[in-house]
Amino acid sequence: MAKPRKYQPPLLLRFTRTFFPVLEKISPFLAVRFFTQLFFTPLKYQFPEKELPWLENSKQTGVRVGNKNIVIYEWGNPEHPAIFFIHGWAGRATQFRKFYDVFIKAGFRVIAFDGPAHGKSTGKQTNIIEFAEAVKIIFQSKGVPEGVISHSFGGTVSLFSIFQNIPIKKLITIGTPVIGDLLIDSFLKAVNGTEKTREGFKKHLIKNYGRSFDEFTAGWLLQRLPFEIDLFIIHDEQDKEVSIEHAEAGAKIYPSAMTLRTQGLGHARILKDSRVINSCVEFFKTK
Repeated sequence: MAKPRKYQPPLLLRFTRTFFPVLEKISPFLAVRFFTQLFFTPLKYQFPEKELPWLENSKQTGVRVGNKNIVIYEWGNPEHPAIFFIHGWAGRATQFRKFYDVFIKAGFRVIAFDGPAHGKSTGKQTNIIEFAEAVKIIFQSKGVPEGVISHSFGGTVSLFSIFQNIPIKKLITIGTPVIGDLLIDSFLKAVNGTEKTREGFKKHLIKNYGRSFDEFTAGWLLQRLPFEIDLFIIHDEQDKEVSIEHAEAGAKIYPSAMTLRTQGLGHARILKDSRVINSCVEFFKTK
């Protein structure tokens, strides 16, 4: 039997891991600028073959956000209450495909989108402000959904949207980062960067956006929501991309939240787990 192929990061990322520590030593200023470019540039992956039927069977429309075309997908009976899905960084709408059939059979319709610079939407770079603007425009176009299910960075987008008074009253976050420095450090680890670049990056954001990085994190936002929400925090104890510390911090900040801890699913497979999916349906059926 052939051995399974070991995961290989994209060639650009492998090159960056070698090149970046050298750049840090030669020019810390250029290292911060380069890291900033990387931070706001999501990797784009091809749609796996198993996701293609969901693309083909969806109703697809679009909206314009700035200079980018945003692709929206809909499945299910348009008369049924909607659940809106927000994917994570470098993700796409069809990553939630295992949820869709279950939710449709439970009496919901599904709306999702490929965020700016993600999936079939256009653009090379993006940020949380642009994502939240897309959410706002889609809600204006499609109506306010019954609630939102989000993964990873999508959870932070959801909370930032609420902070901007976008009416999300019921929210599920799955594998969402909460602690700012740990989030930056996970990016730094991917490129073999150091704390020196982290601090330079934070100063760069304040200088160029007039706001600290923390003001765009789930932990900061959870403490400043303009209205109360029904929140369900789901996280896997073995998530290597976003550690369980993040979920623990979120639950401590927002103690009324429901929580579900899973084991052995990691950061991506959690989106295919039947227990997780059924728990999400139950949340919207009973709350």
